[in-house]
Amino acid sequence: MKLLSLAVVMLLPLSLAVAVAPAAQAEAFRILNGGASATLRVSMNRAVVVETDSPFSELSIANPGIADISTLSDRAIYVLGKTPGRTTLTILGTEGDLISNIEVQVTPDIAEFRERLRQILPNEAIEVRTANDGIVLSGIVSSAARLDAALQLAQRYAPERVSNLMSVGGTQQVMLKVRFAEMQRGVSKSLGGSLQIVGGSRATLNTGNFDSGGSRPSEGTLAFRVGGGRLTANVVLEALETQGLARTLAEPNLTALSGQEASFLAGGEYPVPVLNDGSVSIDYRPFGVELSFTPRVLDDNVINLRLDAAVSSIDTANTVQLPTGEVAAFRRRATQTTVELRDGESFAIAGLLEDDFRSSSRSVPWISELPILGALFRSAQYQRNQTELVIVITAHLVSPTRGEALMLPTDRIRPPSEQDLFLTGRLAAPGSGTLGEIARQEFGGSYGYVLD
Repeated sequence: MKLLSLAVVMLLPLSLAVAVAPAAQAEAFRILNGGASATLRVSMNRAVVVETDSPFSELSIANPGIADISTLSDRAIYVLGKTPGRTTLTILGTEGDLISNIEVQVTPDIAEFRERLRQILPNEAIEVRTANDGIVLSGIVSSAARLDAALQLAQRYAPERVSNLMSVGGTQQVMLKVRFAEMQRGVSKSLGGSLQIVGGSRATLNTGNFDSGGSRPSEGTLAFRVGGGRLTANVVLEALETQGLARTLAEPNLTALSGQEASFLAGGEYPVPVLNDGSVSIDYRPFGVELSFTPRVLDDNVINLRLDAAVSSIDTANTVQLPTGEVAAFRRRATQTTVELRDGESFAIAGLLEDDFRSSSRSVPWISELPILGALFRSAQYQRNQTELVIVITAHLVSPTRGEALMLPTDRIRPPSEQDLFLTGRLAAPGSGTLGEIARQEFGGSYGYVLD
């Protein structure tokens, strides 16, 4: 029976010198004839010297990509770990007999990895262990960014063999408050005249609205007739001005875990018929106020936000005629961005001012240029629409609270009593607390807005 001793050595750059540990510190292995004697563990990019009590004549390694071998003498073998994994080292004696089959296990260099981890993340309590041919990380880190940094560093020492058992401590839930504010203003004016001259033989001369078979009744129309008998002139003057104002405001609040996506839709879904091989199916398209975001909490409680926001509405002025019917178009204002901010800070991520101006004029050539009378042979109109949209976001780091501390919209009012309903005519009675003041507000009165 022969003994095999091992000594772990540190390699110096550009040096092949090996220092063998004393026999008292070397591990002893019992050699089994034709079988594996023991497992030799070698760190990646480190070396181990294997010594035998009897000389050998031949060496072989099953997978040279995992470990490399060379001879130092007829009793010393130099084993260098290259890639994490397992392979077999076979040692044959001078007469061709088997001295030993050694299972070589190359593991990541945990000592160097721990040192680098302490240098890069000095304040993180991360535990490092080995499992088979890989690295196992465990412990609690302060942020998701530092967790990713530890994983990236571990991948350099054990590619594709890193097990993550770490968790992120602290507040990792982000509440996003988004304010959508949109104003739509529109004004249009038109001024025109129409003339119809009817002769005795029913010969007529028409301009303006009379070209379509008669003057259509509309707002802002003044009509009169001049003459009589065989010659009559019908005159229609049109002057119309319209103004419109629309206000859209939404303030969705969403909460999501760091690294997870949250979405929001306040609106509806519009059915759109789709033709497929002669059959008609319905495809629903969402419209309204849409929001989706993915937060990531970085170092020092900096919040990284990837945000998609949109405001859309049905546009009946632009339609598409299909065999199955008429389909309305959509007006959509959208933004996609990534920003970084701290707890309680705000960003105006989008500001859009759209100004659309259109004007047109119709006239009868030459005659419309006559003074005074030419006004009856021409018409003009213009239309101007303005849309202003602002999106403001505010991020907060939040944690759960007790349910009784939360207030619901239904807490603001209560069902009316018989006295409230029959004597005072109240359909809802104010609730208690400061939120009940909203129910006391008077919503009746005049309508409209005054623009400064």
